[in-house]
Amino acid sequence: MTTLLSFLFVLGVLVFVHELGHFLVARWYGVRVITFSLGFGPKIAKVVRGGTEYCISAIPLGGYVKLAGETVEDNREGAPDEFLSKSKWVRFQVYLAGPVMNVLLAIVVLAGVLSQGADVPLYQDAPAVIGSVAEGSPADLAGVQVGDRVLSVDGRTIETWNDFDYEVLTRGGREMTLFIDRGGQQVTINLTADAVGRYEGGDIGVDAVKRPQIIQVNPGAPAEAAGLQADDVILEIGGEAGLSQPEVIERIQASPNQPLGLVVERGGAPVTLTVTPEEVDGVGRIGAFIRVYEARRVDPGFVDAFSMSLERNWESTVLIGRTVRGLFTTETPVRQLMGPVAIAEMSGTAAEVGWAALFNLMAMLSLNLGLLNLMPIPVLDGGHILILLVEGLARRDLSLRVKERILTAGALVVVLLMVTVIFNDVARLLR
Repeated sequence: MTTLLSFLFVLGVLVFVHELGHFLVARWYGVRVITFSLGFGPKIAKVVRGGTEYCISAIPLGGYVKLAGETVEDNREGAPDEFLSKSKWVRFQVYLAGPVMNVLLAIVVLAGVLSQGADVPLYQDAPAVIGSVAEGSPADLAGVQVGDRVLSVDGRTIETWNDFDYEVLTRGGREMTLFIDRGGQQVTINLTADAVGRYEGGDIGVDAVKRPQIIQVNPGAPAEAAGLQADDVILEIGGEAGLSQPEVIERIQASPNQPLGLVVERGGAPVTLTVTPEEVDGVGRIGAFIRVYEARRVDPGFVDAFSMSLERNWESTVLIGRTVRGLFTTETPVRQLMGPVAIAEMSGTAAEVGWAALFNLMAMLSLNLGLLNLMPIPVLDGGHILILLVEGLARRDLSLRVKERILTAGALVVVLLMVTVIFNDVARLLR
């Protein structure tokens, strides 16, 4: 039930905002709006206000705004409030308004999420240095080593771990070439990423350098007595440096009532301490919560959050562009495309995590919806805009027959895409 309600909420907001864009601009220019519908198919609820029928339809997978005199097939009277009676510039703005509203929604919603603050993992924006290699993984078998710095993947420059993570994630089941800096020597490694999980994301069995960090010290616990503080980063324990969080916990649990030397980083400087874990149920405990990775707290005001949202959405726009382009160059596997079932599942998962995760997902989907609607495919807003541009440059309208053929071809492309994503969704469910 959570999944269904979350999906309907997210999709309902995205569709409403998109169609509202068309509606508002059309009304602004005096175009008569016949119907504003959320959903397709039979109408299950409706009300008429100001000559417009507002309704909710049975199939909640989209929506539409029906404008008077929108197509040449309509019973047009040549009235000034008909869509085709307006100039190409006005029609262009009406078509563009829907995608623009989705992009604006993505920016505003993400700014709202970011303004709540978050702990940002530092490793994500650090250079892509390998911190661990899983035994028997593709990376291990190909010879990737701890300490290697990845400079590029298939010729794409890698600046941060986030860059590297994305390149690997989108190459599930595919061969890739890593260009690596190993102690000043340039090494080229070819390997094939495993396709893991329901969405077949790429995984080569490596992880970043993650320094464990204290996030809470319990009052009166051995950690407090030793002088440990929240935000301390553990550099060394028991004489061993560079341990991961599980390894640090393992050393603590294996040392009840035994003094352990600690070196932590505090304010950028090393601090040496000694902690003696107390014995609880046969294992050592120090009374502190240790995070897997080092992070910094970011609490931006709304203005800063808005700026961050613009930056994040631009980065996502570039990635979406790469993904779409990859469909034509076979760089993007078609099997990784997601349909309504996958979106519903993601919505339910995000809702279980919390409202911030759900609204973050909404922002991402809204940006995708806005940008994909701008694609120059007939029947999409971008296709209608393209036809208007062609007619404007040619200084004459295309014939009805040509337009029908263009729209039919566009409809076939959209149907093929829908069949593909639904097939992918069903295949994932079966797996």
